Amino acid sequence: MKLKFFFLLIFFPSVSFAQEDLKASIDSIEFYLINSHKSTFNNFEERLSNALRAKEISERQKIDTLEVKSYISLSSIYRDNGNVNLFLKYSHKGLKLASKINETSLLAQINKSLGYYYYDVMVDSAYYYNNKAEKLFRGLKDKFNTAVVLLDISILQRIDKDYTGSELTSVEGLSLLDQLDETEGVKKYKSYFYNNLGIVFKELSQWEESIKYNNRALDIKKQLQGNNKATIDNQKNNIANVYKNSKDYDLALEYYNELLSRKNLINDRPDFYAMVLDNYAHTLYLSKNLEQLPGLYLKALSVSDTIDDVYNNIILNLHLAEYYNDLNKKDSAKYYAYKAKGISKEFSKDTYLESLLVLSKIEKDSIAVKYYDAYIELNDSLIKNERSIRNKFTRIQYETDKIEEENIQIAKERMWLLIISVVVILASFLLYLVVTQRNKNKELQFIQKQQETNEEIYNLMLSQNESIEEARTQEKKRISEELHDGVLGRLFGTRLSLDSLNMGTTADAIKTRGEYIVELKTIEEDIRKVSHELNTDFVSGSGFIDIIKTLVETQTLAYGLHYNFEHDGTINWDGVSNKKKIHIYRIIQESLHNIYKHANATQVSISFKLKNNVICLIMTDNGSGFDVNKAKSGIGLKNMNSRIKEINGIINITSEKNIGTKVTIEVPIP
Repeated sequence: MKLKFFFLLIFFPSVSFAQEDLKASIDSIEFYLINSHKSTFNNFEERLSNALRAKEISERQKIDTLEVKSYISLSSIYRDNGNVNLFLKYSHKGLKLASKINETSLLAQINKSLGYYYYDVMVDSAYYYNNKAEKLFRGLKDKFNTAVVLLDISILQRIDKDYTGSELTSVEGLSLLDQLDETEGVKKYKSYFYNNLGIVFKELSQWEESIKYNNRALDIKKQLQGNNKATIDNQKNNIANVYKNSKDYDLALEYYNELLSRKNLINDRPDFYAMVLDNYAHTLYLSKNLEQLPGLYLKALSVSDTIDDVYNNIILNLHLAEYYNDLNKKDSAKYYAYKAKGISKEFSKDTYLESLLVLSKIEKDSIAVKYYDAYIELNDSLIKNERSIRNKFTRIQYETDKIEEENIQIAKERMWLLIISVVVILASFLLYLVVTQRNKNKELQFIQKQQETNEEIYNLMLSQNESIEEARTQEKKRISEELHDGVLGRLFGTRLSLDSLNMGTTADAIKTRGEYIVELKTIEEDIRKVSHELNTDFVSGSGFIDIIKTLVETQTLAYGLHYNFEHDGTINWDGVSNKKKIHIYRIIQESLHNIYKHANATQVSISFKLKNNVICLIMTDNGSGFDVNKAKSGIGLKNMNSRIKEINGIINITSEKNIGTKVTIEVPIP
């Protein structure tokens, strides 16, 4: 570019001022690009401002190479800031322009960046862009960047369980790095390759090879400059995992103990601490040393829950399930196994598969068979998927080469097609405009008509709903008024008449009329009760608590129980559906009946609390208790479980003999 402008100055001196202006623009763009890439610039806005300024000047001056560089800078900044859409937008703009001007080095950079992005998003795309980047870097004889891209490819192959392919790619990457000077960057990527090989051989159960490559990675990381404490600790954990899997538990425990002895590890890297603590506890479990269990598991789980580490949480729950199952504590084992299954279903197929296997060991009879069948079905599916993607890189590489060959042929054909197309387009353009405009008008008219129809239907629905509600209210009011003002009025008049006739002198007449009067009073009270109930909603608002309290008072009095009733005033019962309130009412009623019938209790406590928009009902008694596992077949408990399922709630029953029973129910408000 600069040589071109030098010749322009010699043969066309009149352009010297324009050239000076262009040179100033180039210097400005390069200045802004340098500032946009500075590692000392942690301020997103400042980096973005420099990159946008470089883009603006390069686009205005039409300096293609610098324009591509500004796109690369912008895509990098937006990727670091998590703005995926703008990252992809500027990456593809740079890709298009770099292809147009045939800037191979810039094309390689962009493909490498896109491959890195798709690494966690879409495996096929990651293979595609990494393959293109690798070919471009090879063409440039850039061995270092070729090796960097090969590392990504080898890790993708390992994740897809193509262990042979991952091994070969890693060895190829190491051979390229061996040809370069031992810079910090070269040593760092060598350690990454050795680490990947260590993991590959661990998955292949080749323990000695795995330890060898893990130790090579560790030795290199110890030589690197700067603070490499975290990456060294990661490598030691990998080595300990290999020893654990190879059943060399003593060596594994030595490494885990060394890591756990780090001061402030739990504060500096809580996720890593929880993982190592779990590995340590699991090694103790495998070596049948159970003295510190389940305490270590529970401590690790607490840390994992605090930082919301989903993967560690799943693994810890599975380990706890296995531990309690070995102790024949089936309830605890099921609790942790089902918890792991629930979390892993949306997180990872591998962990979900493991949770199904654990449940098939914990559960009994048909339930165990059901989970084992599900395990086999998912496992077969994963194996088929692994087979289909095992040669994915080779296939995509072949397809990419084919696409490039086809693109060359297509480019030639497009030239002729373009000439023909221009003639056809010009001839049909006016006709197209007329037809398109007419169709748009019809479409707009249809949409408008449809909107009007929808609004009319909606208004009719609203009107109908209001009419129904109004009719219902008026009918209730009419019946209430009719009972109160009509029937009651007539009954009251009759009673007065009878009362006035009560002046008769005979004893029989007086007695008969008195009985009529008493009967009329009873009818009057019954009708008044019906009248009031017509204007009262059984489950409305704060009245629900009064209804529950009345139920508790009535039943405990009948059953000879003392009771304690507490409720959280923050619960908005008006926001709870009638269906849920009725089921809660019936569950309390059933529980009180069960306590009276089976528990031999003297005291019962009932409380309502609100936690995270979930209503928590807790009922406890001081009765004789019972075996929860055996009682699950009872009709009463089946009914309660059925009601809880209807309202998407959770019920948990715990009981100890001669201590009492606790029923906990959680019902979401929405």
